[in-house]
Amino acid sequence: MKTISKEVVNRLKDKLKNTSNILILSHYHPDGDAVGAVLSMSRFFGKMGYEVSAVLPDSSPVYLEWMKGVEDILIFEKEPELIESKFSEADLIFALDFNDPSRLKGMEKWYERLGAMKVVIDHHPEPKKFSDIIISDTSASSACELLYEFMKSVGGTGIIDREIATALFVGIMTDTGCFSFNSSDPGTYIRVAELLGYGINKDEIFNLVYDNYSDDRMRLLGYVLKEKMEVIPEYNTAFISLTMDELEKYSFVMGDTEGFVNYPLSIKGIRFSALFIEKPDHVKISFRSKGAFPTNLFSKKHFNGGGHLNASGGELYSNMEETLRLFRSLLPKYAKELK
Repeated sequence: MKTISKEVVNRLKDKLKNTSNILILSHYHPDGDAVGAVLSMSRFFGKMGYEVSAVLPDSSPVYLEWMKGVEDILIFEKEPELIESKFSEADLIFALDFNDPSRLKGMEKWYERLGAMKVVIDHHPEPKKFSDIIISDTSASSACELLYEFMKSVGGTGIIDREIATALFVGIMTDTGCFSFNSSDPGTYIRVAELLGYGINKDEIFNLVYDNYSDDRMRLLGYVLKEKMEVIPEYNTAFISLTMDELEKYSFVMGDTEGFVNYPLSIKGIRFSALFIEKPDHVKISFRSKGAFPTNLFSKKHFNGGGHLNASGGELYSNMEETLRLFRSLLPKYAKELK
């Protein structure tokens, strides 16, 4: 992972001298990296004496409700007027773990017209130019790994505590699938070792994130694997699709389908996996792959998405039937890459 340039660090330190109010944002459908980034940065700057507001477009998934400070995150869907006022009060804005303002889902109009300094800290490829400072490193495992280096550069290790380290660890752990992808850089493990030095309990964190689901979620997983997983061996591909009615039948709550897209990759020979979730006006899609197949380019070209080489997402404003028809029709065009 690249080091953050001294020029950027000094520019931010100068800005922080004349800042009193900081706004911290991340993307809609927040995952562990987004929530970990927002919580760790909020506490970090709060300890430095700044007035801090943390905002997400929609609520955090249920499996992260245990994290300290989640209840203080402002949700745009619930309090748009309050959040508009937070934008107007901000001297400095941090946009974490996203590379396109459209991922703010309704807040981008305030973000784009605001005169405050804007800083993007992200690890996704091809970031759009929508800030004054962009700290972007695609070699980072997660936004939280990049944030850890940022915190050390701007404020020093003395400000980081167990709570901040826990939030950062959650982001790194979840965005690497428990270190199964996006985690080949030895530096990632050095940084994780340093976070462990702050006294975090990695076993407890793992249990709270991955062993804390409802029985409805487990029954949904069983139904998915038995009835909704389709394997296409000639293209080394498998996918899962779920309708709104099916999710309702199993009392779905945000976060229940987390990790479902990874299960087909456990099948011998499968190199490409997809998860299709029906929404009221579109289909939300997650992609995963093994090896060199670029899910991010596939998603960007066909499904209005993007992300990382082996893990990305997208969406299509169509119904499930048309979306799956398109997906199946595309596979022969990628037959060579999927072998």
